[in-house]
Parts: sequence; structure tokens; C-alpha cells
Amino acid sequence: MPMSLSSIKHQLDDHIGQRLTVVAQAGRKKITRRHGTLKETYPAVFIVDLNQDENSFERVSYSYTDLLTRSIEIEFDNSSLTAE
Repeated sequence: MPMSLSSIKHQLDDHIGQRLTVVAQAGRKKITRRHGTLKETYPAVFIVDLNQDENSFERVSYSYTDLLTRSIEIEFDNSSLTAE
């Protein structure tokens, strides 16, 4: 069953405050991994607070569409969230 944007948001709502890794496509054959904590969810985007020792900026936002189109994948410490 395909996921919808609202179901992705509801799944993320259950993981607020948990540590995660965001795997993002950064161009042709290039992947970035960012580690942080899921901070907040909004109607169109969600906010990740990044680890300061690994990144030069504090937080980053992604849209639920990024998950739906598989531009990014989220891996929580004990599970992963991808659109099917």
C-alpha cells in the first residue's frame, strides 16, 4: 500500500525526540549522512537537530515529499522509515 504524506507525518510524530540518521542524495553518485535528533514536525516539513561535532550548522529541515520520493531515507537507532 502506498504511503501518503499524512501517514508519513503521523509516523514521524511517534518518533519525536529520538536519535536518527538522515541519508540524502547530494548529487550524482554522492550520498550524505547526517546524525541528529528529530525535533519537531509541521504540516509540510520536519526539523532535525544535528550533532554539532559533525556538522557546521545546527538544524536542517526536510519535507515529507522528500521521504515519499525517496530523496532521503531516515534510519532511527532501532528501525528505519521509508515510503513503500
